[in-house]
Amino acid sequence: MEENNKEGILVKIKGRKRTTEKGISPLVEKYWLQRYNLFSSYDDGIKMDEEGWFSVTPEEIAIRHAERSGGGCVIDCFSGVGGNTIQFAKMCHHVVAIDLDPHKVELAFNNAKIYGVEDYIDFIIGDFFQLASSLKFPAPLDCVSFVCWECFIIFCPTLGIHFFAFGGESHCPIWRNRFPQILVGPTPTFDSENAKMQVNKGKGMTPFPLIPQNEGDVAFLAPPWGGPSYKTIPNFSLDLLKPKDGYSIFQAAQAITPNIIMFLPRNVDLRQVEELSWLSSPPLNIEIEENYVQNHLKGITAYFGVLHCPVKRAGGFSC
Repeated sequence: MEENNKEGILVKIKGRKRTTEKGISPLVEKYWLQRYNLFSSYDDGIKMDEEGWFSVTPEEIAIRHAERSGGGCVIDCFSGVGGNTIQFAKMCHHVVAIDLDPHKVELAFNNAKIYGVEDYIDFIIGDFFQLASSLKFPAPLDCVSFVCWECFIIFCPTLGIHFFAFGGESHCPIWRNRFPQILVGPTPTFDSENAKMQVNKGKGMTPFPLIPQNEGDVAFLAPPWGGPSYKTIPNFSLDLLKPKDGYSIFQAAQAITPNIIMFLPRNVDLRQVEELSWLSSPPLNIEIEENYVQNHLKGITAYFGVLHCPVKRAGGFSC
């Protein structure tokens, strides 16, 4: 009888595994089982791709990041499927969410709609390293150049525009009718290829500025950690971050603001993280925080600039 009961339990467990969503691969199945830790509103229509499952920040930690961000405009430099972007927007910040993958931007926009915060977010499809210098305001009265006509696309639901893109080598002062050569126009669906074609043909397009006239008060960095294999590395080096090493990523963010939040693996080399503060002159203030979900350490967050908390009180840090 006892043996039969055990077999019955095993059958139930196997059956439970089969109830995972269609298209969920074995690689991400364990993350799917934690889906409500990633998005509490998951059942309302949250969409993910495979990489998103193991790269999105757990919601509880994303809320913590948003609470610590202060205010103003937050630049989410590697926004992915929108976990952090959504929580920044829920704090009534304006968020500029950047990702190089058009599909991830589409997923992030869907997820922002689920949480009702899409009006607080501008989504940019583009290379953060090329965009960083244009995201600092007020900007000097000089020129910003963008090369390669199909490098950048912006997705701005707040203006009722689903797509606009710009191309060609541009040399245009930021503060005078910014980017007048940019061709802008709505398209009925989220289709990057069609958007690029329409811009190229110039059909029904009108000039429009590229990004909001808000300075980036906070830069949020959650660059890819290289997949689940990062857990097997005893002392995770910043050189292993993607798409560039952590030092290069941090320096690009400094072009926007000295106030930087950086979410990193739990096994990261903390000495290297501290070294980042010395890339500025004078060195930036830094606070390193461990982030737990259900008593499990999920990552560490480094707060730079005015975001650090210098006073430690009972129950943790308090600003």
